[in-house]
Amino acid sequence: MTTGSPMQSVAGEMHDAPASIYVAPSLASALDALSEFGAAGAAFAGGTWIMRSPIRHERLKPHYVAIGKIAELTTVRIDSDAIEIGAAVTHAALAAALADLAEFAVLVDAAGRSANPAIRAMATIGGNLATSEFAAADCVPALLCLDAQVEMSDRDGRERIGLSHFLKIRSSLPRGHLVTRIILPRAARRSAHARLPLRKSGDYPVAIVSLSVSIDAANRVQAARVAVGSVEPVARRWERLEAALIGRPLDAAEAAQSAAALADEFVGRDSVDAPAWYRVSVLPGLVRRAAIAALGS
Repeated sequence: MTTGSPMQSVAGEMHDAPASIYVAPSLASALDALSEFGAAGAAFAGGTWIMRSPIRHERLKPHYVAIGKIAELTTVRIDSDAIEIGAAVTHAALAAALADLAEFAVLVDAAGRSANPAIRAMATIGGNLATSEFAAADCVPALLCLDAQVEMSDRDGRERIGLSHFLKIRSSLPRGHLVTRIILPRAARRSAHARLPLRKSGDYPVAIVSLSVSIDAANRVQAARVAVGSVEPVARRWERLEAALIGRPLDAAEAAQSAAALADEFVGRDSVDAPAWYRVSVLPGLVRRAAIAALGS
């Protein structure tokens, strides 16, 4: 197996051996390598989370399998009934590929405004989904409100599951599994993404609300999906708010009032950037912003 240049740990208290990087020329070779390395290996695409492991006082893996050169993982395929996004597609490339598809405005905004331009040019959609420790990932709630499915692959084949289920099991997946594609059904819908960073750019968001609605000719909501990210450790849908929106005209002020009445179901996470109560308290305002944006789309 060919390896790249050694990658040394930079944290003094760490004692990791130099890490090798295998640049996989194909998906099959990547899956073989991940299976052979087992717990000692991990996939490497954009690397924006892995490269900051020393800052979080986390050990680097002895081996990484670079998947960024695999064509099928770096492609966005747009069909009449669905789109398929390779796991190694970057945030910037994803935003550009979907920019003319109004039904995916929520994902274009999530991918196109996350972090900063340098990160967006490197960070991948698969990494966003697979990193269970990253609570503030912008694309996860956006994908939840688009009814995304996740394709996972290993040496034995491929399996497709809903994103909500994937988020529950991702930290316990057997070694050798790799997220390979995200599949999104196409539909007549309006969608929007609202995030609240502490500063105008560069920060992780304190809270995220992603909204997708189907509206009839009388402006009544026929279907709704609302997802919340960064407030709790794992993004999830806000099903009680979805139910409150259905059958009524979409009104931003009323949606915010419903969100305020239902926000007590969230248990916010405390961190150095924001206290738990604050993350929950801003949700009605984000719902209002998302509804306004969706109505204008």
